Amino acid sequence: HFIQRVKRFSVEFEYAGKRLWAHSNNSGSMLSLLRPGVPVLVSPAPGKKRKLHYTLEMVKPDLEWIGVNTTTPNRLLKKAFEAQLLPWAAGYTHFAAEVQRGQSRFDARFSANGLPDLWVECKNVTLVEDETAAFPDAESKRAQKHLVEMIELVQTGQRAAFFYCVQRTDGRCFAPADYIDAAYSKLFYQSLKCGVEAYPHVCEASPAGSKFGAILPLRQELLD
Repeated sequence: HFIQRVKRFSVEFEYAGKRLWAHSNNSGSMLSLLRPGVPVLVSPAPGKKRKLHYTLEMVKPDLEWIGVNTTTPNRLLKKAFEAQLLPWAAGYTHFAAEVQRGQSRFDARFSANGLPDLWVECKNVTLVEDETAAFPDAESKRAQKHLVEMIELVQTGQRAAFFYCVQRTDGRCFAPADYIDAAYSKLFYQSLKCGVEAYPHVCEASPAGSKFGAILPLRQELLD
């Protein structure tokens, strides 16, 4: 059970009467999730060099588990590509992870003969407000920078897409969280007009694994 979060990346939890610490790689606020006493799922860290011997994986603030590990979207993207579960990547035959381009590094690049390279950035979504899955849950200059870079890629004739991994099932549509990061929201809609693609996939989290699901529609009234 969750006790407290310290300096964003350290989470104290209680297990079998002991107070232990886990690393959280999620830089978001997670304010709606990390409430004292909620169940958490942690995994043991590989090796003995880590200062914190556990990693925070999921949180259960209400009826369902919500995945908060920000490396999960990258792993799911690769598995989904290999299983041909990405309709927007049909025809692509090669997957490369963590690809350097100039001064930037992108989460993935899909390629195939006769098709423009498809560059993909992964984002973990844990926030839902009024049945709308939203990103980010904290102001993020880094996320804003990624939007600018993707616009630049499209302008060179390549494809660029965001894979929003929505690790909860109570969202009915997706939108940028303008009430948290107005600059990101403005850049998001600008990027769509420039040809950047956005695919918010529902990825149901559970201790047994993650279930790759459907693409949420973008919130229509905000697009009009």
